[in-house]
Amino acid sequence: MRLRPLTDDRPKALIEVRGKPISEYQIEWLVKQGGVDSVTFACGYKWEKLKEHFGSSYKGTAVHYSPEEEPLGTGGAIRRALDGQDAGELVAVANGDIFTDLPLARMVEAHRQAGEITASMLVVPYRSRFGVVKIDKLKMVRGFEEKPAFPDVWINGGVYILDPRKAMKHLPEKGDIERETFPKLVTHGELLSYPHYGEWWFVDSLKDLKEVEDSLKPAA
Repeated sequence: MRLRPLTDDRPKALIEVRGKPISEYQIEWLVKQGGVDSVTFACGYKWEKLKEHFGSSYKGTAVHYSPEEEPLGTGGAIRRALDGQDAGELVAVANGDIFTDLPLARMVEAHRQAGEITASMLVVPYRSRFGVVKIDKLKMVRGFEEKPAFPDVWINGGVYILDPRKAMKHLPEKGDIERETFPKLVTHGELLSYPHYGEWWFVDSLKDLKEVEDSLKPAA
C-alpha cells in the first residue's frame, strides 16, 4: 500500500531502483556475497509477474517459486518454501525489500562455528527516522543531529541463516517468523545474532525508495 502506484501492476520485488528491480540486486548480492546457486521466491501478490520476468534462471542462478494461495505470514511462507529442500544445507533467507553490503559468507561461517543452533539473524544499529534535538538542563536547545544511529540499540536486519532440519520444527503453518519462531529459539538458546555496521536500507515507502536511490553508488 505504501508503495502505490508502483505496486498497482507488480509485486514489490519488481519495483525498480535506478532502473533495475530490487530482486535483481538481491540475487546478485546472494550469489556474490554468499555463493548461492539457487533462489526461491516466497511470493503471493502478482507473483506471476516475477515468473514472467525471471523464468527458471537469472544470470545462471536457478530460480524457483513458492506461491501462496492465501497469506501465510513470514513464517508460513518460509516453511512452505523450505518444504522439500535438502535438509543438509543451510539456507539464507532475506526479506524482499532489503539492500545491504553484508558479507553473507562471513555470516554463514559464524553460524557454522556457533555449533548446534537453529538460526542466525542479521542485526543492524537502530537509526532514527527523525532528526534529534539536543537540549540542556535549562531546556535551551544546544544542537541538532540528523537521523542519528544508536550503536548500542539493534534491530532485526531481515536476513537470516537457517538450518532447515531444525527450523521446520519451529516454523508455523501460518504466522510470522518474528513472532512465532524467534521467541521460541531465544528460549532454547538457538538464535545467534550477527551484528553489521555497514550499509543497510529497506524499501517500505516511496520515501525509502528515494533514499535508497540517493544512497546507492552509481553502477560501474
